[in-house]
Amino acid sequence: MLSGVIPDSILKDGINVDLSYNNFTWQGPDQHACQQNMNLYVNLYKSSAAASPLRRILPCTEDFTCPRYGCSLHVNCGGNDYTVKEGGREVNYEGDAGVDGGSARYFSTSTNFWGLSSTGDFMDDNNDQNARFIESTPSKSLSELYNNARMSPLSLTYFHYCLENGSYNVSLDFAEITFTNESTYTSLGRRVFDIYIQEKLVWKDFNIVNEADGVQKPVVRHFNTSVTDNTLEIRFYWAGKGTTRIPVRGNYGPLISAISLKPTFKSCSEGDKKSVTVYVIVGVGATCIFLLVMSTLWWKGYLQCKKRQRKDLEGMELQTVSFALKQIKAATNNFDASNKIGEGGFGAVYKGRLSDGTSVAVKQLSHQSRQGNREFLNEIGMISCLQHPNLVKLHGCCIEGTELLLVYEYLENNSLARALFNPEKSQLILDWPTRFKICVGIAKGLAYLHEESSLKIVHRDIKATNVLLDKDLNPKISDFGLARLTEDEKTYISTRVAGTIGYMAPEYALWGYLSYKADVYSFGIVLLEIVSGKNNNNYAPSDNFICLLDWACHLLQNGKIEELVDDKLGSRFSKAEAERIIKVALLCTSATPSLRPVMSEAVGMLEGQRDVPDEIPEASTYSDDLRFKALKDFQRERLNQSASSNQAQLASIQTASDLCEYNPESRSD
Repeated sequence: MLSGVIPDSILKDGINVDLSYNNFTWQGPDQHACQQNMNLYVNLYKSSAAASPLRRILPCTEDFTCPRYGCSLHVNCGGNDYTVKEGGREVNYEGDAGVDGGSARYFSTSTNFWGLSSTGDFMDDNNDQNARFIESTPSKSLSELYNNARMSPLSLTYFHYCLENGSYNVSLDFAEITFTNESTYTSLGRRVFDIYIQEKLVWKDFNIVNEADGVQKPVVRHFNTSVTDNTLEIRFYWAGKGTTRIPVRGNYGPLISAISLKPTFKSCSEGDKKSVTVYVIVGVGATCIFLLVMSTLWWKGYLQCKKRQRKDLEGMELQTVSFALKQIKAATNNFDASNKIGEGGFGAVYKGRLSDGTSVAVKQLSHQSRQGNREFLNEIGMISCLQHPNLVKLHGCCIEGTELLLVYEYLENNSLARALFNPEKSQLILDWPTRFKICVGIAKGLAYLHEESSLKIVHRDIKATNVLLDKDLNPKISDFGLARLTEDEKTYISTRVAGTIGYMAPEYALWGYLSYKADVYSFGIVLLEIVSGKNNNNYAPSDNFICLLDWACHLLQNGKIEELVDDKLGSRFSKAEAERIIKVALLCTSATPSLRPVMSEAVGMLEGQRDVPDEIPEASTYSDDLRFKALKDFQRERLNQSASSNQAQLASIQTASDLCEYNPESRSD
């Protein structure tokens, strides 16, 4: 926050002066701080807040005009120039090994319009030269791209200017090459840092070893971002976490192996400086062009209420990280049955491992799916622009021949439904602290979708099947095939009904009135399932009750709320937390939408930061309300159908506004 004119008195020979990220008066090429051949380093990167975006990242440069605009970037951080084959073509990664260290280092290249800013000093490494900013560990098990890495004791920023405005995918390559797997203290090192893109925190407390599942293993993480002023900034920042003396003193701070930038709004060929532009008409917002294109197609399909044919995708260039079918087949061993980890209305899901060692889950569109194309487009469009710890991450997709594939991060512990309802298939033991953590995590994911994301989204199919668990049993919301963008100026929108019976809010199931409060209702059902270990649709203690929610309302009315807690927990649970969760669940499942809390309020109540009402509205008059009408109709119809009809999980009822199906392929199992 320093401002004013930079005084000459601090520019002394033999010192490094880091003035980056401040509010000084802009420094022209004639001023002292910009003089060349001085015996000192001065870092003026973004040292002036009042200057234009281009002047901020190019200090001491006056009247600079971009001779051309690029649309890609490939940097081998800490290494030399290196060429790799990607998607059948050779890609040159420019190296920055020639850029030496320094606690106030600024570098930019006028050839390809990128550079870096590195600040901070490893003050405890007994090295006054400040030159140890590149880590090198030759390894036959790693690609040349990962044998070298650039590190920084505090802040490391890569920037790209003269860049076309639009939506981009940023790929960050990491490999922890400092620590070891040996049974010594050198294996105990922890490197933790934050990642910012366009000045927004996209990953807090990033740990390379955790993400790669080991040391000296490559891992790639993808992020979507938008460029609106022809500049891009990627910043890695050490916030003081992790170890500092393993294997030797002064080992901490961010470390990055390679950076890649690709446009998602056009095809780009930098080899001959020609770009073949394939612009897609889009009408809303610049933050996520691709998402809006997909949403437009999806919206059109819903209005017309007709099937999407596979030919709709022929010739279309879906702009996200794209995988070749050959890569996916190699990763899944040609979709071997032994790699199959699940199946739903969309199709089968396979576990795979990419060539760089990344474990993935590949969702394959069933050739018999009637709504798969539309949901495929919608899912890519929605999830590609979302980044949150409690949302599943989309690595990319593949559209080749008749195959439509989505490539997700692999989550080791499958779905919450499997852990709760299929103990014979799942060996997981969900103790009470884990269940409580899962409840809060789902709530935070929904709060992000409804209130925190720039794109306000209703998921429409929240259920235990669509909540996945990672290796630490953290919940991640998945399956955005039915998701809808909300319209802020409207209380609700009238839409075709799609979802899963038993989880749909009554106003939506019966009349098609959709708002984010429909997700709140579904969340309440999932809370009851987590506490009880029972499926809402398949559990009723007697003929007097139709579902789990029905029974929960009865228990609350009779002061026996603790009877809802899963018997497998015994007495090993917090009564106060259990009562709080159940009351929040019943509040979320109120028949009247206006009585349900918004998700941020639900998070506050679960975490004890907000009071939970002592009296839950409608709890004493629950028996005849509309919450159970759709489920009663469904069960009555199912009893009247033949034995084969039990494969269908959704009723095909019709609304007065449109004669569309309920999404017969969405399953609750």
